[in-house]
Amino acid sequence: MAMGKSNKLPQAATLKKILKRCSGWNKKNGYNNEYELPLDVPKGHFAIYVGENRTRHIVPISLLSHPDFQCLLHFAEEEFGFDHDMGITIPCEEVVLSTLISMLR
Repeated sequence: MAMGKSNKLPQAATLKKILKRCSGWNKKNGYNNEYELPLDVPKGHFAIYVGENRTRHIVPISLLSHPDFQCLLHFAEEEFGFDHDMGITIPCEEVVLSTLISMLR
């Protein structure tokens, strides 16, 4: 699933929509009111939830452009859709995500 130059902007817009719809952002729970972002997530990163226990991981945004990570996002969309409050939930084991992230860095 390589990204060509002609469809790079539409895919970026789609990924941004995925992040916004799945994030379940809420101003009540430690979120920055101006940007509605979690205060504990550094700039250039986002939070995802992984595994049966829905363990929270902070990952760099640069992963969004990698085809293997995009594949995980598509699995998440198929498994959970966009209409839930848990945030981006990746349907895999934590060890799989950790291994993928270490390989992509």
